[in-house]
Amino acid sequence: MELKTLKDLYIHELKDLYSAENQIIKALPKMAKAATHPKLIDGFKTHLAETREHAARLEQILQSHDESTRGPKCKGMEGVIKEGAEMIAEDATDEVRDAGLISAAQRVEHYEMAGYGTARTYAKLLRDSKGQQLLQQTLDEEGATDKKLTKLAEKINVEAE
Repeated sequence: MELKTLKDLYIHELKDLYSAENQIIKALPKMAKAATHPKLIDGFKTHLAETREHAARLEQILQSHDESTRGPKCKGMEGVIKEGAEMIAEDATDEVRDAGLISAAQRVEHYEMAGYGTARTYAKLLRDSKGQQLLQQTLDEEGATDKKLTKLAEKINVEAE
């Protein structure tokens, strides 16, 4: 895809986020399976449902611009998820692994928040008010997930001590 305009870059960013979300959809069940703390397992399962909704919103925005969801694989998310997979494979106590999984999940959330914030700004500049609203909704949900992970980390990190 040739990037000549801000709209081209906006579409590129949406497709990148779509790839990222789909990678997360595949990773979350593995993270839930590796976790042992009931609230962490539940959090991963809850976020899986949210992530599916985030992907659907991206599909909706792309369709409104007569664009497909096809695009290159998001290499940034691929790397972040790989780090999470490495944490799953570590020889660690349950509490320490759970703490590491929270850390990995928060890296995912922060990467997503950066992408959604950028895409939302592009939508605003391009006067795509519906896209801006949907992207802000997802950004708010990603931020809420990050806050829940922080709260859970405060408990689990103490247990890992």
